Amino acid sequence: MDAFVGWFWGTGWFWVVVFWVGLVVNGRAVFKLLLDWRGMLTTWRFVDAAYRRLDALPDEAALEHETAAPVFVHVVPAWEEPAIAVTLRALLDSRYPHGKLHVVVVTKEAEEQAPHPLMEASTAELVRRFRAELPPWQQKQLSQLAMPGEGRKAHQLNWALRPELLRTLLEGQADPARVWVGVSDADSIPDQNTYRWIAADVLTGGGRAGDASRAYQGVTLSLANAHRLGTRGRVCAVQQSSIFTRVSIARLINERRRVAWFARLEARAPRLARLTRPVFEFCFRRSQICLGHHEFVRLDTLQSIGLFPVSGATEDSTLGYALGARGILIRALPLLELVDIPETTEGMIRQNARWYKGVLDDVRFLWETWRTRRSAFNLAQLCRHVGNKAVEWPVAAALYPVLGFLAWHLAYRFASRPVWFALGVLLPTLSLGLTVWVGGIATQSLIERLTRYCPRPVTIARTTLGAKLWGTFRCQTYWLLATRAAWRVLWALGQTGRYEPAKTDRVVRRA
Repeated sequence: MDAFVGWFWGTGWFWVVVFWVGLVVNGRAVFKLLLDWRGMLTTWRFVDAAYRRLDALPDEAALEHETAAPVFVHVVPAWEEPAIAVTLRALLDSRYPHGKLHVVVVTKEAEEQAPHPLMEASTAELVRRFRAELPPWQQKQLSQLAMPGEGRKAHQLNWALRPELLRTLLEGQADPARVWVGVSDADSIPDQNTYRWIAADVLTGGGRAGDASRAYQGVTLSLANAHRLGTRGRVCAVQQSSIFTRVSIARLINERRRVAWFARLEARAPRLARLTRPVFEFCFRRSQICLGHHEFVRLDTLQSIGLFPVSGATEDSTLGYALGARGILIRALPLLELVDIPETTEGMIRQNARWYKGVLDDVRFLWETWRTRRSAFNLAQLCRHVGNKAVEWPVAAALYPVLGFLAWHLAYRFASRPVWFALGVLLPTLSLGLTVWVGGIATQSLIERLTRYCPRPVTIARTTLGAKLWGTFRCQTYWLLATRAAWRVLWALGQTGRYEPAKTDRVVRRA
């Protein structure tokens, strides 16, 4: 017993290892938080600059007569969507030539055969009623399809992009290199200038570097239903929005800059670039993120990869990996789109569980991609995905606090080593402070600043002391719900060998 007590309270090799593991984890947390902060600022500057230059975009008349202007086929997959008319109204009100914009809603025959009892009619019927009230020129812009059989969102999207339908829709005249496929969820509210911005970028060759102009991903904020959320719900909405700004969009912006930098190095020192390319692609390239809405991909590019991937629960993340594996960069689109966030704790868990199931499904996809195309970049995508998502997502909520406390506590055992002691106290303290600052204060401030550009008025300001305290010091609430979601998936897989992702239920919240 005395030996155990001596070991437990001592400073042997085991505690040295734990101490340094804690330091590494806390140092990584500090680095990631600083990177997140920088990412939010990068996205804010990107969005702000774009909105200041909106007046310079070509107007509808100029785009009408420009033969090289893109033609958009915007697909909205829908299942039990009582408020789909709001999204359709926003899409049809876009400032773009009517003859070059086609909106296609894809429902399921199963829903029409057995509508949700709390809906006044099936989604397909709601779309038909909405279309009947439109003027004739807008009726030509809107189509509604019903997919037979079973299938997820990817199957609905691919059903809408069948060659025979596209020939009819586009009257057999559009070149696939000029057609852009857009995707929105049935709760999306996009900016009315989105198509104009993409058209201007395509026409001016703004995406020339690395074929970035073959795909776009826009900025998405989960604030469309912020007026219906309580204090906790708003905290979660801001945190979810921050993921899109500080990670998704910032990564696309910085990835393009890194690739452009390496291209300049390759032009000046081709031999050095050839030698360092594997290191560059493994250590400095980043996997691209698609969000499944507010995204646009050129039709010929989509066709070259077999349309939207159907191998997993989340076709958007798989699409990003598939494009990246083929060297196609996704260009960040600075205009904003609003979407809903689930309004209950259970809804948020179910949404994150579906995303985590997609993470697990993508492991096999990335493994097969690397086996087919063995490159440093594809290996890096696989390793980062497994480490940062499949493994870290379920354990981060416990790992970081425990190792943060241990590193701080063990610093006093090694007080005789000044450098060890200083690091042991400093890094966990910085990690905790930055968690509150970046997650609770800077995130709120930057998302508030973005709301001035939202396609419709949004207010998320914290007006009461309780809201300010809750938002600042409970900024990890959303991540704890995501952790519960990941463990729900893992538990189901361990118990039954399967987990069926559930769609966000937007009927109940509006019933």
